[in-house]
Amino acid sequence: MPDAGPTAVLPRRPLTVGELLDSAVLLLRGQARVLVPLALALAVGEQLLLYPLRLAADVEPPVWFVEFDHFGMYWLLLAVGAATEAMIITLLGNPAARAAGGALFGRTVGPREVLRPAGARWGTTVLLTALVGLVMWVAALFGPAWFIGFALLGAVAPALVVDRVHPLRAPLRAATLAVRGGGRAGGIRLLGYLSWWIVRLGLGIGVYYGLDALDLVDRAWAPWLSLAVWAGVNSVAYPALACLDAVLHLETRMRTEGLDIRLSRARTGTPEAVLLAADR
Repeated sequence: MPDAGPTAVLPRRPLTVGELLDSAVLLLRGQARVLVPLALALAVGEQLLLYPLRLAADVEPPVWFVEFDHFGMYWLLLAVGAATEAMIITLLGNPAARAAGGALFGRTVGPREVLRPAGARWGTTVLLTALVGLVMWVAALFGPAWFIGFALLGAVAPALVVDRVHPLRAPLRAATLAVRGGGRAGGIRLLGYLSWWIVRLGLGIGVYYGLDALDLVDRAWAPWLSLAVWAGVNSVAYPALACLDAVLHLETRMRTEGLDIRLSRARTGTPEAVLLAADR
């Protein structure tokens, strides 16, 4: 029988919103050895990239809040930050999707398998990551359009890695799944982002001011300390969002394409073959 109950990473049935969020955390817990270090390296690179823009926008740590005398540069900073976030989550979505595919069949995918180059489609993942970043940068420049872009592009990596669609089809596949059922998947992705944004904001600001209250913050090093804190917080938040994308993709397929029914009827073939067959 398929895994069921609260301890299953991804039960073979449609899930509630709360169960989806729990499944994403369980998947992250099982893959933390791979996803968190990878996310930390990417988050550090992101903070170093954004630092010159923060200086140009004349904002101060740890909030980096807007100075209206430099609003144009601050808006550019927000747009670049939105693009880098989306790109990192998409990159992490590759190993997260591979792990979620294994979890659907009741097995824990080890680090070696998650990072195995064979079948990972890393080259096309990187190309699509650049496309996602460009789309999100343009969308963020138009303000509210960011919400639409972020909601639609969550399943790009899972569609590429799990569904094995042609790279040019992956964004369309992601958008199609996001709008099904009245935009349920897209809405849940936004909810997940908002939840982790609140957590990130609380930890990022709280840790900094906590150290400052203990007189442990040297003003000369304050910006670098803030960057380190934000990178550490994001090293957990980004893979959590990538795991949410992975489980949400498979759950949406169960809910709208009958993936769970087809899997229960499949008696032969590898898990990958069964998933591909269910997508036809």
